[in-house]
Amino acid sequence: MFLDSLPFVTVLRNSVVDAGVRRSFSSSYPKKTNQKQEATLSFPRSGPIRKSLCVCLSPSAIPPVMTEGKKQPFDANEAPSLVKELKESFRTGRTRSYEWRVSQLKGIEKMVEEREKDISEALYKDLSKPEFEAFVSEIAAVKSSCEEALKELKQWMKPEKAKTSMTAYPSSAEIVSEPLGAVLVISTWNYPFLLSIDPVIGAIAAGNAVVLKPSEIAPVTSSLLSELFEEYLDSSAVRVVEGAVPETAALLEQKWDKIFYTGSPRVGRIVMTAAAKHLTPVVLELGGKCPVVVDSDVDLQVTARRIIAGKWQLNNGQACISVDYIIATKDFAPKLIDALRNGIEEFFGADPMESKYISRIKDRSNHILGCS
Repeated sequence: MFLDSLPFVTVLRNSVVDAGVRRSFSSSYPKKTNQKQEATLSFPRSGPIRKSLCVCLSPSAIPPVMTEGKKQPFDANEAPSLVKELKESFRTGRTRSYEWRVSQLKGIEKMVEEREKDISEALYKDLSKPEFEAFVSEIAAVKSSCEEALKELKQWMKPEKAKTSMTAYPSSAEIVSEPLGAVLVISTWNYPFLLSIDPVIGAIAAGNAVVLKPSEIAPVTSSLLSELFEEYLDSSAVRVVEGAVPETAALLEQKWDKIFYTGSPRVGRIVMTAAAKHLTPVVLELGGKCPVVVDSDVDLQVTARRIIAGKWQLNNGQACISVDYIIATKDFAPKLIDALRNGIEEFFGADPMESKYISRIKDRSNHILGCS
């Protein structure tokens, strides 16, 4: 990075996993403080994992969580018939009506309300995600999305008046939002509930039939989603397909009316290439880099706490808005490192591996390479 060569800048790097999350979060500090709240923070996208910060600040020191879950194999040869069934269901017009959309959104609301404990337990088994973090960052966010969709749905479905030119006088015009058809949602593992349900809510609210392909890297949540969708939603128009690369590849070979993918840029290119063959529009929510710029005039303790909250308290760094590296002046960097050390102990104890308040790095492939 070119900043390393500048005499007045020090770049501190710690671990983060390429993922995709688009929500901000709030977190409470372990202790109240009356100190002034000044710090320069920047939260763009996260990106490839990288590490050169001291080991005591590294969440990679925490062992990966062991996951369990029974996969339900999907026959890749059934992909064409699956898409055909959903498109036939869409052509009947059932998904277009306001009543159907509301019934499905209320089904998701009921699902989250009645099965909140099961969802929280699945997230713990997949990521050791603490119950409070699971609620705030995933379950509550899904509830909020459902409430918003139900509140705004009538307005979203109303035609929008459009101006016409003098040459079209005395005609009138309006813009009518039409459902696209059959939509494919491919979600990621770091927020396996939120990032699966949120795009599905959008697809249903728009009147589409939808297939969700959850991440196989979060198998317990994936299996639970398959069970919940079958129980609470209209299976003629809303489906879950479990599986890994072969199943995803089979789905991508089909002609969809839209694809929504959350994950890495590498796989995003594969998705876009597959979609281009059919001129299918795509939404790609990919990773990037996420710096924090720290000025030497900031309140050191408040800044350190905010960085810790934005890094380790947010799924242990496995989030696209998580802090990826720190830019600070060379003379200020040692003070900041000491403040981070003290803050991490305050948040998670002397041994974070024993803490109940921090998620675990998912698996060995997501650990930092080259740690000393």
